[in-house]
Amino acid sequence: MRILLTGASGFIGQHLLQALLAEGHELVCAVRRPRQSTDPRLSFIQADFTNDTDKSVWLARLSGIEAVINTVGIFRESGRQTFDKLHVQTPRALFAACAESHEVHMVVQLSALGADDQADTAYHLSKKAADDYLASLPLRAAIVQPSLVYGSDGSSARMFKALASMPFALRFGDAPQLVQPIHIDDVAAAIVALLQRRLYLDQDGAASTGTAQRIPLVGPDALSFTDYLAALRHAMGMKRLRVLRLPGAVARGLARLGRWLPGGLLDPEALRMLDRGNTGDPGPALRLLGRPARAIASFVTDPRAERARAKLDWLLPVLRLSIALVWIATAIVSAFVYPVAGSYEMLARTGIPAELQPLMLYGAAAFDMLMGLGILFLERRRWLWLAQLGLIGFYTVTIAWKLPEFLVHPYGPLTKNLPMLASIWLLYQLEDEET
Repeated sequence: MRILLTGASGFIGQHLLQALLAEGHELVCAVRRPRQSTDPRLSFIQADFTNDTDKSVWLARLSGIEAVINTVGIFRESGRQTFDKLHVQTPRALFAACAESHEVHMVVQLSALGADDQADTAYHLSKKAADDYLASLPLRAAIVQPSLVYGSDGSSARMFKALASMPFALRFGDAPQLVQPIHIDDVAAAIVALLQRRLYLDQDGAASTGTAQRIPLVGPDALSFTDYLAALRHAMGMKRLRVLRLPGAVARGLARLGRWLPGGLLDPEALRMLDRGNTGDPGPALRLLGRPARAIASFVTDPRAERARAKLDWLLPVLRLSIALVWIATAIVSAFVYPVAGSYEMLARTGIPAELQPLMLYGAAAFDMLMGLGILFLERRRWLWLAQLGLIGFYTVTIAWKLPEFLVHPYGPLTKNLPMLASIWLLYQLEDEET
């Protein structure tokens, strides 16, 4: 079958791409940055969901296409990537083009569990808008609605494992907050099975004759979110998870604060979705897979490596923050707190002329401040770590040579640079993985 796959560079899209190729399908992947492929069954075309909101654009891409799978989605809006464009306008244009095409005979829309009549968040409402439009068209379509999707390379699973590895987890409010996680391999296998059957089998095994079916994809076990974290923690070989329960008002306050944190998963809408729960009937997954979906206990396949990765995912940000605060505090103390006369006296002993001492003092303080702010706000910091290594190394050698009393100072102002240097070197080595 020749399939158009959108969102092929995303988490679910990448796994689905490999599963479809393994079944012998031919894929045309619509991505923002096309690349060359050595596999004759795989090709890439340029598409941008923030711009391609016209049906005619998609009609031109459907020549020879028998099935379309849309996996494009975002959890948070950012810049031009809005729910309205990525979840509503462009998918509608794509689906309308499919309805006009004489070659497309099936569409699979990757939606989300909760995109239903009870939806009350922008994320779920936008998904529902596209789902409803697809269901209104004269197309054979499957609207796949997974719960939390786990994959060792998924950003959400990585975040959840980091939370599970912390000394304690937070329970936000008193709602049950039920989830029913499903493994990415099962999601991909279920979609492949949908394409193979061309029709979805209902509970009695009879072929459904409706043009669109909404199909929940969930794992076999429904449990609270903190119990899910506890299960991941156990699978990583760690001891029992301690849970700190926060009152609802505190939870809502933290969610409002989380809205402004870059990369954070908690905001008021996420908390509402969590409180509502994310569970469904495991029967459809069972029938599509021909077996029960994987249990959470089998999600973690390399406990030692995944435990180390999970701990690094929250310890490294703490380390980065602490180093940033050292630079910022040093700048403030140097410029405004420590006696200026004392600073000038030390600069004089290092050979700095009197006329240059103010420039050196306040210039170094400003440079330290920029170092700290750069750690906090720059996305790519590899060069910044090297600059800090060089600067601290220069400070250490110069002070040891010109002010040797600091080598034997009881508070160890120079020897404390050694763990600082080691920490910065660690962050430099891991920067490629973190950005």
